[in-house]
Amino acid sequence: MTKISEETTLAEILKLPEAEKILAKYNVPCLSCPMAQFEIENLKLGDVCKIYKIDLQKLLSDLKKVYKK
Repeated sequence: MTKISEETTLAEILKLPEAEKILAKYNVPCLSCPMAQFEIENLKLGDVCKIYKIDLQKLLSDLKKVYKK
């Protein structure tokens, strides 16, 4: 993965260290949902944020701060 965006899948993001902590901070429910585990390869960050009314720009900002290193 070269860039984190709204098109990045949760599966790609979860491969990164500390990503789960950041997603949990925003209460991304897919982390604990057993059904999401079947489709996590296809769940895009932007879609999840839209469905659960999570501030995409703030979440992207936090993820990018950690992964610019």
